[in-house]
Amino acid sequence: MGRERMSLLQQLARSRVSLSVNAPVSLSRRRAIIDIGSNSVRLVVYDGPQRAPFLLFNEKVTVGLGAALSATGRIDDEAMQRGIDALVRFSGLLGGMEVEEIHCIATAAVRDAENGPDFVARARTEAGMEVEILSGQEEGRASGFGVIGAFMGADGIVADLGGGSLELARVRNGGVEKVVSLPLGVLRLAAIRERGKGALAKFVSGALKKSGWSGAGRDLPVYMVGGSWRALAHLDMQLSHFPLPVIHHYRMTAARAAYLVRVTAQMGKARLRKIPSISAARAATLGNASALLAVLVRELGSEELIVSAHGLREGLLFERLRDEDRRPDPLLVAAEAEGEAQGRFAGHGALIDAWIAPLFRADPPEWARLRRAACLLGDVAWRANPDFRAERGVEIALHGNWVGIDGYGRAMLAQALHSNFGGGASFVPNLDRLADVDALSRAVQWGLAIRLAHRLSGGVAAPLERTKLACAGNEIVLTLEGGSAGLGGETVNRRLKNLGQAMNAPWRVETTG
Repeated sequence: MGRERMSLLQQLARSRVSLSVNAPVSLSRRRAIIDIGSNSVRLVVYDGPQRAPFLLFNEKVTVGLGAALSATGRIDDEAMQRGIDALVRFSGLLGGMEVEEIHCIATAAVRDAENGPDFVARARTEAGMEVEILSGQEEGRASGFGVIGAFMGADGIVADLGGGSLELARVRNGGVEKVVSLPLGVLRLAAIRERGKGALAKFVSGALKKSGWSGAGRDLPVYMVGGSWRALAHLDMQLSHFPLPVIHHYRMTAARAAYLVRVTAQMGKARLRKIPSISAARAATLGNASALLAVLVRELGSEELIVSAHGLREGLLFERLRDEDRRPDPLLVAAEAEGEAQGRFAGHGALIDAWIAPLFRADPPEWARLRRAACLLGDVAWRANPDFRAERGVEIALHGNWVGIDGYGRAMLAQALHSNFGGGASFVPNLDRLADVDALSRAVQWGLAIRLAHRLSGGVAAPLERTKLACAGNEIVLTLEGGSAGLGGETVNRRLKNLGQAMNAPWRVETTG
């Protein structure tokens, strides 16, 4: 009976349908992208699971390749030299990073500049870099896939604002359906606005009508990609006193765009520079970026704005994945990788999720995946000081570099880990500003169930094989099968009691065989 039960438990732990378990994903492989934009040159090195890579190294050098483009049509000599110097440095760094793939791409400034080919030639001879110039269509498509990879079921308009251009991409059903690239980068907006009041609105309206995009965002969100958009969102966070300083998946109504136009005009660049999350370079562009955003959402007809931390670079990686490697849930892939790296026992989180699942059959699919993430992360704080494990769990959930999860989900995950690591049934302060009481109460129950599983099993599989947790009517029953009666005890009983109290249900231990 024990072997048969373990087999079923393992099958449940690996079931993709019922528990959103991940399909096998490709092994970790270090990859680097050098992104040569209109304003900056950036090197990003990724490691970890290919479906949910994490940043190993990230450096940006502001070079301003597109600063003079509107006036002269060229990259000026000093900017070109700064760009080449950045590439030489990056080439030297990559030599010792054991990177298997390097993609060096350039966008609007190099694409549009009269002397763009000179930059490409110098990059090859002086830095040993082969630069691929992306077309506007390719740039927009990659940004679209960046959002698809970061948001489960992404359905809307991706708006990627760079220094030299604005790309729009319609995404849904895991694909990019159409793309347009417009000469509306932040470095070009000032010249358009200087033509007079209403010039930007007229330009955007005309460009969208000509390309068939007018009204294309009706009843759809706009996914905001790019540093200037993110800086605007950081400003809105400050103004609204949002309790979670994580930009990815931050939401705003479309009406906030017009509000931010007024705010940036009133504050001015000097005050904007004093906001810690906004760099001086970004502060200088916020007025123009907000003006463009307000016009754009009005012309597209969108009513919601969602910020994406993933864009072009992540999209290039996602595009290169096989179909079977695109399918897994990025949150669960990342949680599994973190849990395996920080936990004591391999694979235990998935088994715990299967073991506690009978108590939570009423959970909707979105809650079930959050519960699974909590189980996968259920041992990540064991090295912390015991008095601070609960706080460590909260920090990992709230501030971890996760995608595929919003503030509501982060709050539930944080509460579950808090309860699992000794925080009991008490709510974490301020989480009720992100999620409702019913959701947080359920997360408490997950955490206490995970805590019971860890204590009962000692972190190994065999005790979970010989026991089961289930609901019998309104009662929680822990069954110790065969010769497993000795697995019970005072501590196990106490944790079962805590779980029962949190679920407002009687509980008992039953021994069979």
